[in-house]
Amino acid sequence: MENEMRSERDERGWTQAVLAERLGVSRQTVVALETGKYDPSLPLAFRIAEVFGKPIEELFFPNTGLKSGDQPRRSRV
Repeated sequence: MENEMRSERDERGWTQAVLAERLGVSRQTVVALETGKYDPSLPLAFRIAEVFGKPIEELFFPNTGLKSGDQPRRSRV
């Protein structure tokens, strides 16, 4: 799963430690989430969305190479 956590955090000028404190997780968890090494549980995904003030679907997306707002390519048959 890909996510926009790092860019959202950077926009706010927060360190990973600040975000970790706001989420109630360790900084290592934030690192793992931002690098895609760990997918959040559903409750944690909701907390992340709440902290950033955005819907989950604007923060997380499948590993398709698409990000929020991108349109999927349509194959021609």
